[in-house]
Amino acid sequence: MTATRPDNRRRAYWLKTLHEWHWVSSAICLIGMILFSVTGFTLNHAGQIEAKPAVTKLSGSIDEALRAQLEKQLPAAKASKGKAPLPTELQAWVQKHWDVGTAGREAEWSDDEIYLSLPRPGGDAWLRLSLADGEIEYERTDRGWLSYFNDLHKGRNTGAAWSWFIDIFAGAALVFSITGLFILKMHAGNRPFTWPMVGMGLVVPVLLALMFIH
Repeated sequence: MTATRPDNRRRAYWLKTLHEWHWVSSAICLIGMILFSVTGFTLNHAGQIEAKPAVTKLSGSIDEALRAQLEKQLPAAKASKGKAPLPTELQAWVQKHWDVGTAGREAEWSDDEIYLSLPRPGGDAWLRLSLADGEIEYERTDRGWLSYFNDLHKGRNTGAAWSWFIDIFAGAALVFSITGLFILKMHAGNRPFTWPMVGMGLVVPVLLALMFIH
């Protein structure tokens, strides 16, 4: 009896600890789990879900003084393998006229034009400026909210903050799964179907991969 009581207390302690870690990690990754589950389904059926992209095109021209300034900065940009950020004056022009943010992005500079790719979740965009005549054009493609959330799932063009979120979510989901496995182990003695169900979760995807994925 004296040996059983410490074992029971130890089991109760670990079970309580595992449950605490399990519910905390589940709370952290709950919304993310729903998001990634739904978008996993929509990505798996992406070819069957019709999308109607909306394309926005804008065009204009910069003044001669700004165009001349850009031509002066061309040699320095070409010396950097043809890649350099847009000058602050051009960034300000684009922000003022079209409400498009271009800070922190490198453009491709060539003898006759400046081209800036502006990929984003759920769509794409680009900006092109002709150095010969100062003509500037912008095109944005928006593929809708479904495409936006699908790109969040893939981490496509989402930036550093979302990348950190995915890492934290993945860590929380891992803690949730591992603590769940240990909780299953501690209850398995009273639940005979525990390990067959866990084994099925491993065997089924392995068999599907071996038999149907070539």
